[in-house]
Amino acid sequence: MTLSTILSPIKSDLLAVNEVIRASLHSEVPLVNQVAGHIIQGGGKRLRPSTLLLVGGLFGPIRKEHHELAAVIEFIHTATLLHDDVVDQSTKRRNHKTANTIFGNAASVLVGDFIYSRAFQMMVKINHMNVMEVLANTTNTIAEGEVLQLLNIHNASIEDEDYLKVVYYKTAKLFESAAELGAIIGGAHDNDIKALAQFGKHMGIAFQLIDDVLDLSGNPEEIGKNLGDDLAEGKPTLPLLYAMKKGSAQQKNIIRAAIENGGLTELESVLNAVKETKALEYVRQLAKEEIEKGEKLIQHITSSVYKDALLALTQFVTSRDY
Repeated sequence: MTLSTILSPIKSDLLAVNEVIRASLHSEVPLVNQVAGHIIQGGGKRLRPSTLLLVGGLFGPIRKEHHELAAVIEFIHTATLLHDDVVDQSTKRRNHKTANTIFGNAASVLVGDFIYSRAFQMMVKINHMNVMEVLANTTNTIAEGEVLQLLNIHNASIEDEDYLKVVYYKTAKLFESAAELGAIIGGAHDNDIKALAQFGKHMGIAFQLIDDVLDLSGNPEEIGKNLGDDLAEGKPTLPLLYAMKKGSAQQKNIIRAAIENGGLTELESVLNAVKETKALEYVRQLAKEEIEKGEKLIQHITSSVYKDALLALTQFVTSRDY
């Protein structure tokens, strides 16, 4: 099932979110409009705002507040992408040149700050203390995750648990918050809000694990970035950590050196080691287990087109090739 088919119940809502995004991005400073427009118009799967909308639909009509919060979630995600690309010195995202490549690092960082602050302006207008608390905690956690990831660059000795902590902070936290906010704005009971937050967390972890797999196996034209980008930056990811544990002494040394030195000179040898140790299959299975944990948490939720779409979205997360 294609992503557009899965999201068909919220097709009109996503169009409304896009309108909120366009209207809210306007600035009197032309460069802000150029940089922000470049990354927003570059596409993206919109999984985080879609999660918020679908969760909201579980508890009643999807309203204007859902659209505004979904845009806030997308803005926070967009701001992190702008900052990430500068830190990682990335040149390609979603099959387009990154904003820092076109406009420079300074412009990308500052416009990222603008988008963050605009998200908080929008959040305050919603005037819901729980919403503000969730988003304030979320942005702080994401920032911690960015720093943790920076500290782990070129660290081939990182433990799986420490790597997964980065995954939660940097990626899964925003999925968790999207689901939680959809439930809060939908007027769900506390138990359901907690359950859906955890559902979002598991989906977010699975999403990042599959990203790790695609970084070492995907088609660059489909995944929208260069194969081995994480390895080139010296980032230790779960497939690499697993391959080091299960591979031969020679394979372990090759992967360790590749992480510690960065670059792609040993990419072919690393990919062979990953293939021979079945590291990608291992990580895909972990992602499926995360999805299963999440699905169990919402079994009690009344069936609806929104629940069906939400469950189909989780399957998309683990089966996607981009």
